Amino acid sequence: MSGLGPSLFRYNLIMPSSRFCFPAAFLCAAAVLFSGGVSAQQAPPASGARILLLPPRIVSGERATLAVLDVNGRLTPGVTVNFSNGDRLTTDATGRALFVAPLNPGVIFASIIGRPGRVPTAILSPAEGAPLSIAVMSAPRVASISDRFELTGHGFCGDADANRVTIGGKATLVLASSPSSLVVLPPSDLEPGPAAVEVACAKRSAATFTITLVALQLEADSSPLAPAERRVLTVRVRGTTAVVGLEAHNRAPDIAELTGGNSVRLSSSGGAKNAAKFEILGRKRGSFLISIRLLSSVGPPRP
Repeated sequence: MSGLGPSLFRYNLIMPSSRFCFPAAFLCAAAVLFSGGVSAQQAPPASGARILLLPPRIVSGERATLAVLDVNGRLTPGVTVNFSNGDRLTTDATGRALFVAPLNPGVIFASIIGRPGRVPTAILSPAEGAPLSIAVMSAPRVASISDRFELTGHGFCGDADANRVTIGGKATLVLASSPSSLVVLPPSDLEPGPAAVEVACAKRSAATFTITLVALQLEADSSPLAPAERRVLTVRVRGTTAVVGLEAHNRAPDIAELTGGNSVRLSSSGGAKNAAKFEILGRKRGSFLISIRLLSSVGPPRP
């Protein structure tokens, strides 16, 4: 796998797929290594590895790339990943690892050594997943400006750095890849709103399409929560006036109760003041922790 060239670090203080949180009360920003210049910051230790990003579909006998993030969302080198077929590999200096998919089609599982949980991926036959042409077959309609998202199709490069993906004309980091799947992270300096996405590999280019990028802003009282106290968390959506789905997850249920359960889904209001409101109830004094993520439908890409 090629090096990242000049790169910068961005930080995320929460776990997978939740791009901001409210810990008694500050907004947690997105994180992960982004292409552009090698940061002088020390690489995170392998012991902090928590999140395994594996392409959901790989192709028999073809190359693929996985990534491992730490508890703060940073790409993490030196992490050993085990596969259910007995294969084992270790992430390189970029926090990713290039491997060759097993020959037998089916489902295989991978896990971070010493950590619970397994991540599945489907092994496709070469006829299913590796045609010579390149095309994006499905993409999110709306994506968070600070969270990774997935593209599926065919003809992508299994080596993540061999893919060229731009969003709004700006280079995008490919975290994980296979000939049929890409997991990408938008550039940090994009503005919310519609953005053109271009995907290319080995001098082949897919048709350009558009997604809507949104920014989520959290508004709430930042003081520690008291027992029996009710508090409203307002999530404002910038970048679209359309109704979008949001999911809140309570990560400190001993401190606060999230009205509706530990995981609650709501739709935003839409319109110029696009927002959604979640309510919490204090159980005991302390710092609550609520993470919010965007829910987006996936379908054929639109011009």
